[in-house]
Amino acid sequence: MFFISGGDGGNGGDAGLFGIGGVGGIGGLGFVDTTGATATGGAGGIGGSGGTLFGIGGAGGTGGAAFADTAGGGNANGGTGGAGGNAGRLFGNGGAGGTGGAGFDSFGATGEGGNGGNGGQAALIGNGGSGGNVGVPGPNGVGIGTGGNGGNAQLIGNGGNGGNAATLFSGTPGNPGSGGLLFGQPGNVGL
Repeated sequence: MFFISGGDGGNGGDAGLFGIGGVGGIGGLGFVDTTGATATGGAGGIGGSGGTLFGIGGAGGTGGAAFADTAGGGNANGGTGGAGGNAGRLFGNGGAGGTGGAGFDSFGATGEGGNGGNGGQAALIGNGGSGGNVGVPGPNGVGIGTGGNGGNAQLIGNGGNGGNAATLFSGTPGNPGSGGLLFGQPGNVGL
């Protein structure tokens, strides 16, 4: 009888003057088989920043999955997705936020998906990154997670879309990123 939460994924490396930031690592697995206990998957790593002059932010890592296997009501919560990396200063798009980890369950346990990560911010010219979607809940879960918010554009570009909730009936979709001050449209609200 034990429960363990997963470790966080590593952050992606930053680019130099030009280039794409590294992708964040996947969070570790959580597991619980103890009545009343909760195990959480590790958070996804943050995406690396894009190149200073021109570059795209790296995607955030996926949150770690969690698994609950107990008839006594244990809880397994997927890890939060990592935030997308920010773009460079002049040109580039923000990285997409990572998807929340899945929550698996069996018997009387409950598994919930993790929250989505926020999208990265755009450069002066570029689009904001999309927010990550909520992780998939288990059969006994209800989908209570929140989608990641879309990244904002700065001067010229569109805001990122918000991440989707786990279901159409529960959970909270992510908010859209704002459009550029000079030209651009805001993103769409998550579903």
